Amino acid sequence: MAEMTIRAAGPKDIDLIHAELEDVIATSPFYNDRFKAYETARLNKTYLQNLLAIDPWHIMIMCADGVPGGAMVSGPEFGAVFRYWSWVFPSHRQTKLGMFGMRAFDEHWNENRFHKAYTFVRPENEVARMLLKRYGYRETALLEQHIFGQDYLLIEKFYTKVGDDYDNGVNIGRLGRLKNSIKGLVGA
Repeated sequence: MAEMTIRAAGPKDIDLIHAELEDVIATSPFYNDRFKAYETARLNKTYLQNLLAIDPWHIMIMCADGVPGGAMVSGPEFGAVFRYWSWVFPSHRQTKLGMFGMRAFDEHWNENRFHKAYTFVRPENEVARMLLKRYGYRETALLEQHIFGQDYLLIEKFYTKVGDDYDNGVNIGRLGRLKNSIKGLVGA
């Protein structure tokens, strides 16, 4: 059985994560074309680099025997951590990386700076709903015609938040973008 590990992404991982993310968005059967176009445009390499600047753990890479086989992309939203996408790469779909990643995500962010984790899931996505429920998430609300006319379930899990600080969201501003550009130039 493969050794499963989790790690924070680094600048050198952006191309791989971006390519795999574009693939999972394009091939998912649960979303309409408008949503797919929006997500692909929104979650571009600059956005992923901004997440790294906030906290590299917002792009978690699931590995099997040291080889990247899946990822979880999240971001801070109003004191909660929003799980944007969580998926296993096609090369690793027959592994248990998805279940491993669910546990690792919650272990990392619980007792940290967020009061909960949440995500949106299409009601037809039974596998995602089952996995989230298995790991203690609950379906809080059905959001009718919520994103580009499609229904979504709000699914969340409450954490034990330590400390009074909160992240300020994904917009890192001009200074953050300048720091990212410098890091890219020096290969950091």
